[in-house]
Formats: sequence, C-alpha cells, structure tokens
Amino acid sequence: MGNINFDLIALDIDGTLLNDSHILTAAVRGAVREAHRRGAEIVLCTGRGPVNAMPVLEELGLAGTMITHNGAATVDSASRRVLHQFSIDPAEVARFREYCLQGKLHFDLNTPFEMWIEDLTPDAEKMYGLYGARPVLRDPNAPLPEGLVKFTLFGAIARLDAVEAEWNAWTHGLQHIRSGDYFIDVQHKDASKGHALRQLASLRGIDQSRVMAIGNYFNDVGMLTFAGMGVAVANSPEAVKAAANAQTRSNEEDGVAHALREFALA
Repeated sequence: MGNINFDLIALDIDGTLLNDSHILTAAVRGAVREAHRRGAEIVLCTGRGPVNAMPVLEELGLAGTMITHNGAATVDSASRRVLHQFSIDPAEVARFREYCLQGKLHFDLNTPFEMWIEDLTPDAEKMYGLYGARPVLRDPNAPLPEGLVKFTLFGAIARLDAVEAEWNAWTHGLQHIRSGDYFIDVQHKDASKGHALRQLASLRGIDQSRVMAIGNYFNDVGMLTFAGMGVAVANSPEAVKAAANAQTRSNEEDGVAHALREFALA
C-alpha cells in the first residue's frame, strides 16, 4: 500500500482543490486518490453546503465525512446524515437580512441541506451555476426557517469590503467571515473549519500531528493552524500564507497534487 505521512487530510474545495474554472484536474484527482489508497481519510472541508460539495467528492471517487458550511455542518455523504451542526437563531439573522434588503444586496439562507433565496439577479444566477448550487425561492413574508447554519452575502469586492468594515463595528452574538472575494458568511460564533476538524480528529483518535490541511482563504485559517501540516496554495492572501506551515503551487498549477506528493506521499 505504501507509506502515508498523515492519517487525516482536509481539503478546501474552491480556490484550492478546483482550479479557477471550477475543474478538478486529473493530476489533483490522482494525488488525492493515491493518498486515500495509502490509508489517509480524505475530508472535504468547505464553505459549500453538502448538496454542492458531494458531486466533488463523487468526482474524486470517494465517499465519507464532509465538513461543510465552514464547519457549521459535518455530514456523512453516503447516508446524507448530519453528524453535527451549529444552528443559529433566526432572530439573530434578521438584522443581517434587513441590512441586505435595504442595501439591495443578494443573500441566501442555509440549513445543512437546503438553500433559500428571496430574489435572483443575473449575476447571482451565474454564480450559483458555477458552484453547482440550486437555491429555492422563498416567500419573503414567511418566517425565517429553523435550523439555519449560514447566512451568505454575495456581491462585488469593493461593496463587500465596505459591508465588512461596517459589520465589524456591530455587536452581535454571531460571527461573520470572508469566505471568498465575493462572499461574507454569517454563522454561529463557534462554527469554524478548525473546530470541526479538531472534533473529527478527536473522534477518530488521530493526533494533531497526523492531520494535514490545504486551503486558500480566511475561512481556512482555523484548519491550517490546527493541522500538524497546514499548507496554503500560492493564490492565498498573504495573511493566510502566514498562518500556514508551508506553501505550495496555486490552484491553477495543481497545487493540491504538489502538496500531497511533497508532504504526504514522499
């Protein structure tokens, strides 16, 4: 079977595992499959929900546990069972929703397996298509759903920079995190990829030193700092690179494959 240097390998999807065209290359798929064949558990650790993360796992030819919604929902891909979730009170989400409605900003509301929207602009429709998401239109006058794990704002970079600065001055019981240039996620204050990965490693009885994580953005920092080997792809912001133990090539240059072959499969 060959040796493997890590027992648990967490992989971010967008900007890391997939290239900028949202394609899983043959080189990356082959390296991930090799790590799995040698005995590592591969865990997708993503801001995506399970529904649009599962096709990526299937394309890898794998099944198993996925950490989704930035750690707010850990699910089993085969049974579609939620193993753990950090729910948020709809009353706490209402303030963020009202802000977006007043500013005509696009948002979606997520439970572990469902995504709701209240309008669909051409830009938002294109974005959902790129990520393989299929949101459902809800009645804006209906009560907010129970079991929410994430409220996501989508917009232009400069607009989100301004929103982020304004929200940083708010006092509230949730957290907001930039999960991509065009996204801000509002979630439970304890939800993070790092917390979820720590919880899963503990459940598996795997020491922190035997965990590897590869990511590219601010929502990946928690898992990069928890892992015994945290690797940032070259397209990461400088602050994300600083949080990692090592860097690899970009997602456009099969960075995940190079990192696995250098650190896990060597």
